[in-house]
Parts: sequence; structure tokens; C-alpha cells
Amino acid sequence: MKRALITGITGQDGSYLADLLLDKGYEVHGIVRRSSTFNTRRLDHIYRDPHEAGRRLILHYGDVSDASRLVTLLARIRPDEVYHLAAQSHVRVSFDEPENTGNITGIGTTRLLEAILMSAQDIRYYQASSSEMFGATPPPQHEQTAFHPRSPYGAAKVYSYWMTRNYREAYGLFAVNGILFNHESPRRGETFVTRKIARAAARIKSGLDKHLYLGNIDAVRDWGYAPEYVEGMWRMLQRDEPDDYVLATGVGSTVREFAEHCFSHVGLDWRSHVRYDEAYVRPTEVDALVGDATKARTALGWTAQTSVDRLAQIMVDAELARIGASTREPLSAIPFADSRAHHERVRGV
Repeated sequence: MKRALITGITGQDGSYLADLLLDKGYEVHGIVRRSSTFNTRRLDHIYRDPHEAGRRLILHYGDVSDASRLVTLLARIRPDEVYHLAAQSHVRVSFDEPENTGNITGIGTTRLLEAILMSAQDIRYYQASSSEMFGATPPPQHEQTAFHPRSPYGAAKVYSYWMTRNYREAYGLFAVNGILFNHESPRRGETFVTRKIARAAARIKSGLDKHLYLGNIDAVRDWGYAPEYVEGMWRMLQRDEPDDYVLATGVGSTVREFAEHCFSHVGLDWRSHVRYDEAYVRPTEVDALVGDATKARTALGWTAQTSVDRLAQIMVDAELARIGASTREPLSAIPFADSRAHHERVRGV
């Protein structure tokens, strides 16, 4: 049985990757930050009681800001594969917290790579790189496109990209960069624009809200479906030699167009409900990100399958289902409300 360690397992990509690896027969370990509030809801459907025999999902407290903890966890878990997805990943917030973004999104990668090197284990490493590294460079963007980040987040990801390549070239680590363009799902965080739009469309249709406030609706992004992208991550680590790959749909859409898809799905005109708020405009904007995934298609056999309009429908339908469930479920029905049960989910404390 292969063993994988996922940082950022409680996020959108981490939870979908855990689903995928469990389906493939892996034992999956995840690092979870200690919090006084529940932060593992995306894993509720695959959680098993720690006392249950044969469980294959094990969570550990830890943080990529704590180098010694990373060393300890690698020695204890001895993974075959490490997927580094943890980050301060909100681009707009990175302007407000540039130092924290650099420490977690940038230096956190070096801590983990150094821990892998010190472990002297045969570990395959996946680095979650980002299309935000391209920033101001015109599309289409591919593996040979020059980086020109336009945010502290993008700059931190460029640092992580080059550190991953450096450890691969200097020490022979099997380390790959997955340069993923925007990929969304119903598990996306509520402050990210696609989830924000889908949620607003459902709430306005349900009579719970009236307006949605957005910034630059002319920005162009290449939006795909997250469950398909974690399959690409896994395929990168199954190759004979490490390399770097872009994952993207190759189709660009504006924020305006995504809003139109979401609102039209529930029979509404987005123009009647969307309002402009300059608070959501970045100090330096990225006008257009559209990826060229030819290399991934050729070498990995990976191709994005879900169109942006279908993605919008999936996300809006999920929001409508959430609203319906919230009106039916009593508070006592919410899973893991018991603090002891939540604590017992995380082993290796």
C-alpha cells in the first residue's frame, strides 16, 4: 500500500486529492493546523473513527511554519509521495499580508523540501505552483513562458517554483511543479470569486440576499473543475522522471461571463444584482491568464473535461442544495459538533 502525505488537506484541492488517493488504495496522511473552530468539514465524508480498524485517512497537527514538526512527521509517516498544497492562497489578501504570505507560501516550501532532504527517504514531491506566477505576461501561458507575478502571492509561488527545481537539480529529488490554472468546485472557499458568485446567485434566487459586490469583472481567467486537476497532480508523480507541467482548459472567460452563467442558471439577470466595490480591486491587476496544457496532454494523457458554463451550474446547484439543507437540519444534526470527536480525528498530536 502506497502512503501519501498532503499538506493543505483541509482545502479544496487537498480534500479532492484525498478522495482520489483513497480510491486508488493509498494510505493518506494529512497535516491540519490546530484551530479552536472546526476546519475539517471538507473531509467529513471520508473521515473514519480513529478506533476503527483498517482506516486509511490519518490526520496530524502541524504547520509549514514549523520546520521541526515537518521533520518529525516525515520520520513517523515515511510517505512515498508528498503533495505540498498548503499556502496562504488568497491573492487579494496577500497584498494585506505580504510577510505572512511569503513565510507560509514561500519559505514553507523550503522548510518542507529541506525536511525531505534530511529524511534521506525516497520521496516523490509535488509542488502546487500557480498561474499567478505568470501575472502580466500575455496568454497563452505554458511551461516556457516567462514569469511576471503581480502580487505577493504570485511572487511567493515563483520562489517556491524555483526552490523546487533547485532541490531537483542540486540533490536529485523527484520534485515536480504543477502549474495549475484556476480550478474551482463547490468546495472552493467562500471568499474566492467563483464561489462568491455562485453562492450569491443561489441566495438571491432564494430571497436571502439582493446584491453581489465585485471588483474587476473584466479580468480573464482559465477556469476548470478541481476534481479533474488533482488527477493531473497524481499523474505527475507517476512518471519515470520529474518535470514541470501546466494544467489548464485553454479557454478564457471573464468574471462577467462567469456571473452571467451562474445567474442565468437560476433564471436571473446578473446585471440587476451585481454592484461594483473598489475594495475588491487589487493594487496591481492580472488582466488575463489562459493556459496551454499541450505538454500535460501529451506526456500525462491529461485533458480538462468540464466547460466553464457547466462548472458554474455545478457550483450553483451545490449552493441551492446547501440552502435547502440548512432549512431542514436542526443544529444537533451538524456533524462533529462534539469537540472530543473532533480532537480524536487528529492523531499524532
